[in-house]
Amino acid sequence: MAKKTKGNRIQVILECTEHKETGMAGTSRYITTKNRKNTPDRMEIKKFNPVLKKYTLHKEIK
Repeated sequence: MAKKTKGNRIQVILECTEHKETGMAGTSRYITTKNRKNTPDRMEIKKFNPVLKKYTLHKEIK
């Protein structure tokens, strides 16, 4: 899923962890970039989920 762009920057997809647990329809996903050299681990960021109408933890997938 990670697409290669310039240099060490790659495109990653962040998916909501709380939304999957609720069983509600749809998913909350964001696309962003990260520097693979500085951040080798999977990203975890609090982002807004429009379906749940609150800020939730989004984790990098694939």
